Order: sequence, then C-alpha cells, then structure tokens
Amino acid sequence: MRPQLVRAQRLVIKIGSALLVDADGLRQSWLRALCDDVAEARARGTDVVLVSSGAIALGRQVLGLPAGPLRVEQSQAAAAVGQIKLARAYEEALAPHGVKTAQLLVTLDDTTDRRRYLNSRATMQTLLGLGVVPIVNENDTVATDEIRFGDNDRLAAQIAVTCGADQLLLLSDVDGLYTANPKTDPDARHLPVISQITPEIEAMAGDPISGVSKGGMKTKLMAARTAVAGGCAMAIAEGWVLKPLSAVANGARTTWFLPDTDPQAARKRWIAAMKPKGEITVDDGAARALGQGKSLLPAGVTAVSGRFGRGDPVVVLDGRGARLAVGLVRYASTEARAIAGHRSDEIESILGYPGRAALIHRDDMVI
Repeated sequence: MRPQLVRAQRLVIKIGSALLVDADGLRQSWLRALCDDVAEARARGTDVVLVSSGAIALGRQVLGLPAGPLRVEQSQAAAAVGQIKLARAYEEALAPHGVKTAQLLVTLDDTTDRRRYLNSRATMQTLLGLGVVPIVNENDTVATDEIRFGDNDRLAAQIAVTCGADQLLLLSDVDGLYTANPKTDPDARHLPVISQITPEIEAMAGDPISGVSKGGMKTKLMAARTAVAGGCAMAIAEGWVLKPLSAVANGARTTWFLPDTDPQAARKRWIAAMKPKGEITVDDGAARALGQGKSLLPAGVTAVSGRFGRGDPVVVLDGRGARLAVGLVRYASTEARAIAGHRSDEIESILGYPGRAALIHRDDMVI
C-alpha cells in the first residue's frame, strides 16, 4: 500500500539544486511555497528535516564563476559563500510561520564513523525534540572525494536513517521511475510502487536530466536501498510545482519504494547483528529496569570487561552471566569502569566533564 505523506511521523525532504536555483538566482516564490508546506506538516505534528542542495549554485553566481565544471577549490569557495545565503533563505521563509531552523553540515565520515554518527544522531534528535527544522547539506567546504557523498540523494537517505525517519521524499526534476527514459521512449511506463529493488529495476535507471543537479536515477536507487534498509519509505516526486508536498499528498505522480519493516525495528536489527567488543554486568535492579524498557544507568553496573570506544556494541549480562541485551555504549571502556556503580549526577566529578546520564540508552539497545 502506498504511504500517505500526511501520516508521516518524521519526514526528510531532499530539495535538488535545479528546483531551488535558476539562472536568476534563488527561486524565492517556490521556496516560500515549499516552506508553507513544511509549516503545515509541522502543524500536523510531523517532524521535518530538509536536505537541501543549492549552496554551490548560489555561491558561484555571487562569485561570478563560469558555467561548467569547477576546480575543487572553486567549488569549496562557492559552497562557503552560498551556504550562508541558503541557510538565511530558509530561515527567512520559515520564520513567519514561527518555525525555527538550524544548519547542519556533514561529510561521509560523520555517518561512517560510529562516534560521529552518534553525535549527529543525538544533535538531530534534540533539535527535532525542540521543534526545530534542521537544514542539512554536505560540507562541501572541507569534503574531498574520499570523504564525500557526492550527491544529496544518498545524503538524504543516510540522514533519514540517522534520525529514524519513516518517510523520505526526493523532490527532483522527474516524477518517478520509468521502465525507460520517457523523453526518448514513448512506450516507457511509470512505476508507482516498488516493493523490491531488483536487478531489472536497477537497469531502468538513466543519467541525470538536469545540467544543474548531480544526482540521476542511479543515485536515487542507491538512496532507496539505504532508506528501505533502514525501515524508511522513499518517494521520488517532481518538485517544480508550488507547494510540492501538498501536490504529493493530493495524488501527484510519484514512485514509492516500500520497506519491509519500520525504522525502530530496522535499527534494532542492525544493532543485534553487530559483534560485541565488551561486556557490562549489572545488578538485579538494573536487570529489572532493562526488562521494563528503561535505559542502563551507571549506578546499576557492577563490572566492565573488554576494550571498547564510545558507540561500540557491548553485551549486557546479569549477575549470573546470562545475556540480557546488546547495545551501543555511550562511554569508552576506561570511562565506563570509572563511573560504574555511581549515580549519573556524579559523572562530572569523576570524569571531569558533564557526560550523558545513560551508559546505554534504550533506543540503542536490543533486549
């Protein structure tokens, strides 16, 4: 069954460069209409994250750089200039609705390195909990080919998984996946729902249509694989119309990729499949608390074994050695040993800095 956009609990929206920037600069009326949609989604209780291209395209106009491929240092300079304009544009378009914004610039390292991933996830969860709309973009000012996504389709999918979104909408210059290129093949058929990305589906992907955006259908299929593996439904929709979210909600042509699970179950499955790097033994009180779905606090820990870093998977054992859970620990092994058996309000005096109250948060644990 096709997901309904109005029922999304947490929605990530990717905006392509071609939609946001044209030869005259920022498409202000389109952006204001998009932000009207975002405000309406927020009013329904939907958390919204925007992954927006456009910084380099805006920056190169400001700097007067020529059309065509740019050198790496030119792209980075354009991004540095354009990112300011991009963030300000979103802030000004959402402010009349009483919606606060935040800017997050990430690189591939921020999602592949587990410690950085946890930091990014915690920051985003906090922002969304405070009612903020994060504006996310790749940090083109520092990213090199070795540490970059290269397109915001895949970045948006990774952000959707990181923040536990249940829906991802790619707004682009195409209205979905076809059996062939509809511009060259009159027999091309639109595919409204895809429940499994098969080799046949992958073979239907073509090259980018726009001269402004980087992502083509191939990158969108790569994004879809990431999203559905994380329990997130993903849609590809044409975004040229004003209020594109409303258009999708009212039945505009899209292609939906369906997951076989939900974001929380997918995350738990991912954690459960990891190889533990240490063990944490807890007392009976902590064991009962875990059974009630609570986080593991340092006070209930009686022993720590193994060598692990923050974000590594560890096994939680009861006093008799029975396995209770596996989870991503929020402290390195040396720190965990130091605070074991202590109350959370004692962490700062022991470690010398204010730490997180939970040793393993319930969202990062599989019982």
